[in-house]
Amino acid sequence: MAFVLWAVATILFLIFRLMPGNPLAAYIDPTFTEEQQAALIARFGLDKSLFEQYLLYLWNLMQGQLGDSFFYRQPVGSLILQVLPNTLVLALGSLIVAYIIGVIAGAYLAWKRGTWIEGLGIPVVLTTRAAPEFWVGMVLLAVFSFSFGWFPAGGASSPGAEFDGYLDLYLSWDFLSHLFLPALTLAIYFHGLPLLLMRSNMLDVMNEDFVTMARIKGLSEFSVVVRHGARNALLPVMTSFAFAVGYQMQGSVVVETVFSWPGLGRMLVGAVSAGDYALAQGAFLLIAAVVVVMNLVADLLYGVLDPRVSHA
Repeated sequence: MAFVLWAVATILFLIFRLMPGNPLAAYIDPTFTEEQQAALIARFGLDKSLFEQYLLYLWNLMQGQLGDSFFYRQPVGSLILQVLPNTLVLALGSLIVAYIIGVIAGAYLAWKRGTWIEGLGIPVVLTTRAAPEFWVGMVLLAVFSFSFGWFPAGGASSPGAEFDGYLDLYLSWDFLSHLFLPALTLAIYFHGLPLLLMRSNMLDVMNEDFVTMARIKGLSEFSVVVRHGARNALLPVMTSFAFAVGYQMQGSVVVETVFSWPGLGRMLVGAVSAGDYALAQGAFLLIAAVVVVMNLVADLLYGVLDPRVSHA
């Protein structure tokens, strides 16, 4: 995990240094003298060689220092912390909804194997899974925001709205109405993974001997499917949830841009457009760290949920 994070950090450092343009364009005023411009470049360490910048970059990372944003002129860490809660609420909220719907629908489609319900359900799921998030988001905006006017077109709150804190904000109807469409977009895209996985596992489990024994005992079909089939088919689905948390952070980048959601993804896009090295690197690193850590969590969950799996 440490090696992967180091590799990602190194690649990000090189990519942003090779980008065209001057990262200090937002800082440097046309009235600055050459001495003032040189002092500004020295302040951010851009006067050093690429190797020296790289060593300084790694040293700061090990100390938890992500540097100062060229554009906002604030510490990157504080900027990320300002928008991270919005991204977490969007990503985790939509993922929980997607998994609840996916698990129930997947078990139901496995139960209805060979019927018209499965014949209709599988193509619909594959279609929603293949549809790009930005396209789904634009369709939802066109229908529910621009045509019907049921939900706001963007942002996380109405202009001028004031809240006492995060809890007051996240529990308000104003915030929830802004959250609905972007969360629905992500839920539509991600529900296919747990649904197809649950269906596949259920089809395997329903042929096991203990399921046959449950039927011989005279248990109802509902009890056989839910208590014996679904319970044992949930293991891979639960571990995939950890993977999905990491990938949901990536998917939210596109959705946040479409819905102007004030989260980490939208900040990342703005930082890349403005050539803000430090802020873009910090946002990318956080997303990469979440993906890597959640992959580790998924590996460990196998050992916790299935005693047959051991970790040396």
